[in-house]
Amino acid sequence: MAGLICKNRVLLSRAPLLSQLSARAYGGGDAHHSGLPLPQTKVDIGQREVVGFGGNGEATYIDSVMAPFPAIRFKEDAGEIMALREKEKGDWKKLTKEEKKVLYRASFCQTLAEVEAPTGEWKSVLGLTLVGISIGVWGYLWMKAFVYGKVPDTITNEEKQKAQIDRMIAMRVNPIEGLTSNYDYEKGQWKK
Repeated sequence: MAGLICKNRVLLSRAPLLSQLSARAYGGGDAHHSGLPLPQTKVDIGQREVVGFGGNGEATYIDSVMAPFPAIRFKEDAGEIMALREKEKGDWKKLTKEEKKVLYRASFCQTLAEVEAPTGEWKSVLGLTLVGISIGVWGYLWMKAFVYGKVPDTITNEEKQKAQIDRMIAMRVNPIEGLTSNYDYEKGQWKK
């Protein structure tokens, strides 16, 4: 299988200030004579033709609405496609509709309509969300049944609650913003 080593010269040639800063960071002064190695990416594309810049300048194929023209063709030019490539150099009116479709599918895997079509992924996301919620509910019910004890009677008994409030009023607990701030000590009743 053939490999292609792509040097991102386009990126560095379009951004001379970036290359100067990079060269200085590596101890060089001049970006053109610093000996700074260019970034290399090994991409196995076989015999596929590089036809453009792509989404980020790498020789990869990605179907994307944001970058609709990939850097390489989807299929290698071999057999019938090779003959159609020669035929497309001539008059396109002589190509049949089926030949145009074959040429399109050789260059692109999906149409933009197919890329934007719903995938049904929302069903799995919703299902996993509901599973997570049900695990949480069952965990709460288990904790309530087996881990937590009974609620103390100071919460459930009204007489003890009233006694606790009377004690807080007598101690003047948090008189500025708390419970006793609503109590009128001069009249001996709650403020209205």
